[in-house]
Amino acid sequence: MPSLEDELFPSTPGKFKIDRTHTINRQFHRCFASTSTMFLWALFLIALTASYLSFQSFVDSGSRYFTASWGGIQWEKQVRNSAQIHRTGGMSVLVTGAAGFVGSHVSLALKRRGDGVVGIDNFNNYYDPSLKKARKALLNNHGIFIVEGDINDAHLLSKLFDVVAFTHVMHLAAQAGVRYAIENPHSYVHSNIAGLVTLLEVCKSANPQPSIVWASSSSVYGLNEKVPFSETDRTDQPASLYAATKKAGEEITHTYNHIYGLSITGLRFFTVYGPWGRPDMAYFSFTRNILQGKPITVYRGKNKVDLARDFTYIDDIVKGCLGSLDTSGISTGSGGKKRGPATYRIFNLGNTQPVTVPALVGILERQLKIKAKKNVIEMPGNGDVPFTHANISYAQREFGYKPTTDLQTGLRKFVRWYLSYYGYNHGKPVN
Repeated sequence: MPSLEDELFPSTPGKFKIDRTHTINRQFHRCFASTSTMFLWALFLIALTASYLSFQSFVDSGSRYFTASWGGIQWEKQVRNSAQIHRTGGMSVLVTGAAGFVGSHVSLALKRRGDGVVGIDNFNNYYDPSLKKARKALLNNHGIFIVEGDINDAHLLSKLFDVVAFTHVMHLAAQAGVRYAIENPHSYVHSNIAGLVTLLEVCKSANPQPSIVWASSSSVYGLNEKVPFSETDRTDQPASLYAATKKAGEEITHTYNHIYGLSITGLRFFTVYGPWGRPDMAYFSFTRNILQGKPITVYRGKNKVDLARDFTYIDDIVKGCLGSLDTSGISTGSGGKKRGPATYRIFNLGNTQPVTVPALVGILERQLKIKAKKNVIEMPGNGDVPFTHANISYAQREFGYKPTTDLQTGLRKFVRWYLSYYGYNHGKPVN
């Protein structure tokens, strides 16, 4: 189809015949006779087109604003109230993924000690959204406002920073899970890479810039066989797409630290568990299936070696998150321009006591007083690794990180929560 310019100006002007018997046509011909005049007409048409496109963009933006689930005087008031600081030397923190497992616990801990907290979460259906809604209700009862929105929405993030000058960002929003990447790989790129970049873009342009602490993962160690895993070990052999996106996140955050002066701390979590946890995690699904009398699948590694994980209780992870926020230092940029070097750190947050999966099942059997029906099979090539083990000496030196909850104690607390939340009485569902 010919363009507007093609229709107004023929490709062969020399063959453009003019009927000289009509005065109007003669004037039209004279008008376009000189090159300079034609150039002015072209500029006029370009300006006219640009004006139309700008107007259309304004209309589209206005339409998005009026149909968005955020904005308005009341909404801004809720955001400001939630962000208010109630302790000397406190911070105002934007928590992404606030309705998630770790996000909800960190938000509550910050609020309880007097920090201002505003959450954002998209409440996707990777697992049962009703659990996320229940966490939201819990946070709301403690005066924490959660905005329903996506971290890829730059307009929303910019609006939040316009309303509140956040001192810190606790970035926990992500597409989690190793095996789900085989089913829906694009969701990992959307959340863990594109979403991260969108957030960093808004943060680097904020004035003042916030300090950022974000969740990487122990999965970045991939096929590394040196134990325990240390922050200086190689992480260039990811075993899953999830791990690859988290490793990409570490490289991306380093770039933004280097160019824009953002203070950034990455946290490599090791198999977090506890009350209000994620239903896709093994300890959670094992509990559900044992109570329902269904078999559980227990994977083994090569040569029938039991898989082992450095299970870390949620309260210990929260202490590591708060310690990282408290020692993060300030960002040195302003309005997207770096003024000096800023802090860049990566920490392992684990328990340093790996436990085999069969041992985990044994603890659950004792807590639930029910024998599990086990299907033991060899681990498929779906991105899982045979073991994890954290070296936490760096976090210990920097902010005194010291996990205190062993797996047996932590699972007892989880089982008590699970039975209460899902309505069980002595292991039997309550009608």
